[in-house]
Amino acid sequence: MASQRGQGGIQQLLAAEQEAQQIVNAAKNEKLARLKQAKEEAEKEISEYRAQVEYEFQKKLEESSGDSGANVKRLEQETESKINHLKTEAERISQDVVSMLLKHVTTVRN
Repeated sequence: MASQRGQGGIQQLLAAEQEAQQIVNAAKNEKLARLKQAKEEAEKEISEYRAQVEYEFQKKLEESSGDSGANVKRLEQETESKINHLKTEAERISQDVVSMLLKHVTTVRN
């Protein structure tokens, strides 16, 4: 009988050891699954952050280059406007200037 008890005790220990091993394996698998999930979430966050930074960079790049193009165009228009104004004024007073110059050139001073 003692040997049967000993055999039963050994069987219980082996069963308990197997159960403990299953619990440890399950815990390891859960830990690996959590680590994998955390890694995927971190990669997703990094990807989203990278996309956001890239978007902001492109937006600023477009704004700065857009401003530059707009400024160049505005300056060209202002320059053209001033040139046209000067031409108009020159045409308007050119006859007066010619008359004044002829008067001073042809006037004899004593």
